[in-house]
Amino acid sequence: MSGDTEAAKPAGELPIRVGGDDYAVISSVPLAESPLPPAPTQPRGEASSIPQYRRSSSLPEPADAETLGAGPADSSVSDAMPPSRRERREARERQSFLQTDRPEEPARHGARGALNKLGFKVSPNATEQSERDDETAVSRHWPGPRTIAVVNGKGGAGKTPTTILLSAVFARYGGAGVLAWDNNQTRGTLGWRTEAGAHDRTLLEMLPETERLLGTGAQSADLAHFVHHQPREKYDVLRSKPIRLAHENRLHPQDVDAIHAVAAKFYRLIIIDSGNDESDPMWLRMIDQADQIVVATTTRDDHAEAGALLLEALEDRDERSARLAEQSIVVVSQADPKATAADVDHIVNGYQELAREVVSIPFDHEMVDGHLHYGSLAKRTQRAWLSAAAAVARGL
Repeated sequence: MSGDTEAAKPAGELPIRVGGDDYAVISSVPLAESPLPPAPTQPRGEASSIPQYRRSSSLPEPADAETLGAGPADSSVSDAMPPSRRERREARERQSFLQTDRPEEPARHGARGALNKLGFKVSPNATEQSERDDETAVSRHWPGPRTIAVVNGKGGAGKTPTTILLSAVFARYGGAGVLAWDNNQTRGTLGWRTEAGAHDRTLLEMLPETERLLGTGAQSADLAHFVHHQPREKYDVLRSKPIRLAHENRLHPQDVDAIHAVAAKFYRLIIIDSGNDESDPMWLRMIDQADQIVVATTTRDDHAEAGALLLEALEDRDERSARLAEQSIVVVSQADPKATAADVDHIVNGYQELAREVVSIPFDHEMVDGHLHYGSLAKRTQRAWLSAAAAVARGL
C-alpha cells in the first residue's frame, strides 16, 4: 500500500516523514514552495548517515537575537574572559601598610618641650611649627640648579651680608652644593667678609679653565683650586679681585655665561652678589640667568628707593624680567641700631605692592663688620634669616 501512495503522489513533491526508524508521509509540499532551507552541503569526501530532513519536535526552535529585535548578537559578551588577578587588584585600592604622611615630631622648645622630656607627647605650638615649616622649605633639593641674584643699585644696601647669610642657611639645612658668587665689576667685597681657602684665586683665574671644567673629565673636586670653602656653614665662595681696578676686573656677558655654566654643573644653588651698575652687560646677563631676585635694602630711605626703582626698571625691560620683579623677595635689614619699629614698618609696607614677600631682619652687631657667620648671630636674627631663605625657596 505504501508503494501505491508514493506512486499516486504528484511529481515534484517532497514527502515529509516523522518517527524513528519507520517514517510516514504526513504531507506533501511542492518543491518550489517549500519553506525548508536547502540541506547543508557536506564537505567533499565525507558522507553523512543522518537523513537531511528537519526533525519535528514539540519544542520550538530557538530564536536568535536579531529575530527578537535585539539587533545583532554581541559576540564580545559571550567571548569575554573573566578578569585576571592583576586586573582585579588594579581595580581596587588597597590601603598601604606603610605610613605615607610625615610623622609629626613632638615639641622641642618651651613648656611643651619640657613636658615631652618628662615623657609626655605634646605637639609644637604655632611658633615652633612655623619654624619647622621654614626649615623644611629651605631643605628642599630642586630638579636642576637654581640661581638667585641679590640686587640693589646702591652700595652699602646689604647685598653682601644677604648673599652670605642666605648661602649659609641653605647650606646648613639643605646640605652642600651652595655657591656664593661675587659678580661685581667694582671691587666686590664678598671675599673680605668670608673665610679664605688655601689659595687666593678668584673667578679671573677660573675663567680660562671653564672649557676644561665643562669637559667630561672634570670633577667637582677640581673646583677647590678656585673656590673658598666655608667650613662652618658648608658653602663655597667664588671671589672677585677687589684689589684691582674696575677696568682690570672687566668681564663680558659670555664670561658670565661660562662661569655660570660651570657653577650650574657642580652646584644646586648659586647665589650671586651683584654690583651696583644696572646698565653693565655683566649685571644684565646675571639677570638673564636668575631664577629668583632678592632685593637687599636697609631702613635708609635712599637704599629703599634705589631698590624700588630697580624693580620698576625690570618691569619695563622685558616679560621675563618683569616676572622676576613681580616674584621678587625684599630683605630689609635694620642696619641702624637707632631705627624704630615705625622706620622698619615704613620700608616694609612700601615694598608690599612691589614684591611677592618682604622680610625684615633685626639689628645685630655681628652683621656690622668683619667675617660674617650665621652661627654667631643672635637667635632672633637667625630666625629672621631662616624666614628670608624660606621665602626665597618658595619661589624656586
